[in-house]
Amino acid sequence: MTMTPATDLVMQAAGSTLVTLFDARVRAHPTRIAVEDGSNRITYRELEERSRRLATWLAGLGVRRGQRVGLLSENRAEYFEVILAASRLGAIVACQSTRSTARELTACLDLVEPAVTIASPRQSEQYRASLDARSEDVLVLGPGYEDSLTTCEPWERPSAAEPEDIVVIIYTSGTTGMPKGACISHRAEIARSMATRAELGLAGSDNFVAWSPLSHMGALDNSLSTLISGGKVIVVDGFDTTRLVAVVATERLGWLLVMPGTVGRLADAVRQSGTVPAGITLCGVMPDLVRPAEIADLTTLLDAPYANTFGSTETGCPPCSANAIPVGVVPSEFPKEQSAYCEVRLVDPAGNDVPDGVPGELCMRGPTLFSGYWNNPETNAADFRDGWFHMGDVLVRRADGLLDFVDRVKYMIKSGGENVYPAEIERVLLQDPRVLEAGVVRRSDPVWGEVPVAFVVRSEDTVTVEHLLDTCRRNLPKHKLPKEIHFIPSESVPRSSSGKVLRHELEKLLEP
Repeated sequence: MTMTPATDLVMQAAGSTLVTLFDARVRAHPTRIAVEDGSNRITYRELEERSRRLATWLAGLGVRRGQRVGLLSENRAEYFEVILAASRLGAIVACQSTRSTARELTACLDLVEPAVTIASPRQSEQYRASLDARSEDVLVLGPGYEDSLTTCEPWERPSAAEPEDIVVIIYTSGTTGMPKGACISHRAEIARSMATRAELGLAGSDNFVAWSPLSHMGALDNSLSTLISGGKVIVVDGFDTTRLVAVVATERLGWLLVMPGTVGRLADAVRQSGTVPAGITLCGVMPDLVRPAEIADLTTLLDAPYANTFGSTETGCPPCSANAIPVGVVPSEFPKEQSAYCEVRLVDPAGNDVPDGVPGELCMRGPTLFSGYWNNPETNAADFRDGWFHMGDVLVRRADGLLDFVDRVKYMIKSGGENVYPAEIERVLLQDPRVLEAGVVRRSDPVWGEVPVAFVVRSEDTVTVEHLLDTCRRNLPKHKLPKEIHFIPSESVPRSSSGKVLRHELEKLLEP
């Protein structure tokens, strides 16, 4: 349509962002608690004012629309004021993982070139050398931060952000092991909130407990959704069963995220404490990676169905997380229901749609989709070919429309909710000159869903399992350490005609 001054006004009227919707909640209920972090209880009005003061501070440091603010922190209340403050300026928060090695942290910050980085005291100490080497200003949360915040006048200008501006960057490993920064816009965050609440039956006033890392999509998406919907975010620093059980007993929760590897432990804690939940609408994620009996046990104890999710950092809960496993059911399969808020195709390698019953790569488009990877045009061109986002997962559509997961086009290990790509581990193993080849595959695990296992071809017997594990410990986060290392001769490594290792064939060496 032809753009006119009136058309421009119409477009502006549709221009809500995450921060403007939050401000609308502040006006509706300023004294309601927005964030609870231990004994620290912050109202909507207080969170708004803190974010406005921080926006003034960041602007004084030169942060402008489109620039990045690095954020390195464990779960704590300040996480949200940083995102809201940056959003007022139209800036982007790059959420750093606290499980990174020093090398990974440096690579992730270098990728986005932040104008300012903000760190918690704990992470500032842990990554002191890396942060000291940064060229940008590094602000550390704590008493000094609080003193400086109080001297800043609240930012009063309208939000500089627009709906398609990026609000956060969340890192996800690439198939080469290099970090990719997934760019999530205000539009996508708002659409994710609406889709999740509509399909999973979550009320606007439902509370959310953020215990899994806020640097990941699960906790962050749901926390931001809660703050623009009028609920309370209860911040917990990691998987603390004592604290989580107390929250379950006293708070009305919408969706209680429970990751693979933690389902059985939370169920045991609830049972042993005799806790009666105050009310939970939905629990769990990624049931495919959880023992079926544990799903039945947890749903019975919490009196809440288990979310049958299949989404990603890039897509949010869509494309197919719209159904749940009923309370007390021991599932034998996990068919997925497509979200109503996206379009889905299953295609063959040539990009042609496959018929029902035939495996195909899942492609999606819709308003919850991310805006590509930061400064990565080659990957964006490949993954968004034909105007659809290719997820790299193979599914089959049943005659009834439900979708069954088959495998991953891009081989990835899902361990306790974390993405682990084999190439990351293989590169570390190959640092030893006596390692000729390294292949990493996944092995099913009753606790973590999947764990990495390495096969190594060595040139001499002086290379031991413990030696290689020590190398991995120095270069990889704990969740990426191979759980087993097997030495095999070169002729036992299955290869394609082009010489590439066939991981699925290598997996068969694990069979008894």
